[in-house]
Amino acid sequence: MRIPHLMAERWVNSPPLAPDALHGRVVLLDIWEYTCINWIRTSPYVKAWHRDYADLGLVVIGVHAPEFEFGKHAENIDGGIRDHGLTYPIAIDNDFKIWRALGNNAWPAKYLFDADGLLVDQWVGEGSYERVESEIRRLIEVRAPGTRLPPVSPEAMAFATTGEPSYLGITPETYVGAHRAEPGTFAMTGDWETSGEYVELASGTGELALPFNAGEVNLVVDPGPSGKATIDVLLDGNPIGDERGDDVDPDAVARVDRAGMIRLVAGASRDDHLLTLGTSQPGLRAFVFTFGP
Repeated sequence: MRIPHLMAERWVNSPPLAPDALHGRVVLLDIWEYTCINWIRTSPYVKAWHRDYADLGLVVIGVHAPEFEFGKHAENIDGGIRDHGLTYPIAIDNDFKIWRALGNNAWPAKYLFDADGLLVDQWVGEGSYERVESEIRRLIEVRAPGTRLPPVSPEAMAFATTGEPSYLGITPETYVGAHRAEPGTFAMTGDWETSGEYVELASGTGELALPFNAGEVNLVVDPGPSGKATIDVLLDGNPIGDERGDDVDPDAVARVDRAGMIRLVAGASRDDHLLTLGTSQPGLRAFVFTFGP
């Protein structure tokens, strides 16, 4: 397969890049979505490859394909690009044209093309960072023999030493919208309305209760029309303490000011727990819970 024509709706950090303009460069296409925890975990490695190899012939292109409707809005995508510190070219693929041209079916995914525009390898999901970087380095040397390469990135070196953490036995991704929700995986109290992608608090105070077994819990959430919402976070019936995630304040409240992913729990013991989220913000929408070891 050759590198496809990148029919993006718009570009960020770059003018449009056509295959002819990329000829002679090693190209890494990174299929991403700004709320996807699996991509978020891969992003330090992608940024490291851009940092270390862009001057040696590598072009990293992030292809943003939205999982949810709010992920098509420019202000949300651009906020995600800023939040994650992405400085390489980003192709906005709201209509999934690039996604389909690649035959892609998941986030995140990486497609590596040589200097002639031919696909060399592809990877889906997390991990394999040392293999990706090894192939990048090999293709740079094939492109320009004698290129003086820097040391392997500290990020890939650290991964090669520690390896991928085990996800065995952790609670699987839990969608709450009608299209993908599994019965019995969570409970709602209050006046919630269910849509295909999400559940939305219609009025009053509402709670979402989620049994889980994992060290980390995240939630993709939209604060609603006001643009701001607060969420009380309880773990096993008590205001969350030392196990609170980065987006929960010491008062056990998460304050949300944009549609995105928030980190609710971090460092919990690998036991059965109950996470309870309470809010009084009409219009707040919850989409999916994700987990980590």
